Amino acid sequence: MTRVIFVQSNEATQEVDAIDGQSVMQAAIGGLVPGIFAECGGELSCATCHVYVDEDWLDRLPARSGDETDMLEVTSEEPTEASRLCCQIRMNPSLDGLTVRVPQTQK
Repeated sequence: MTRVIFVQSNEATQEVDAIDGQSVMQAAIGGLVPGIFAECGGELSCATCHVYVDEDWLDRLPARSGDETDMLEVTSEEPTEASRLCCQIRMNPSLDGLTVRVPQTQK
């Protein structure tokens, strides 16, 4: 198993185990992470699983797709270069310890 660390806007952290191949969103839902709503169930159509990936991890992730970039334009907070929809990040051993921040407005 690999670990994902979710950081809330108040700096509270929650570590969640993820199965290789599972999306970060699925791990968040299974771990009851506050602020990850995933209303579309990971179908890339709602943007309610927006996270900010910590800078140290950005270069380890595949590039955003055009569809993901488009959906990030409708998130509850302004997207940045670190913005990702966590339904689009699949866990693997090289991402063990991945740290993402949940936007403050996703409560």
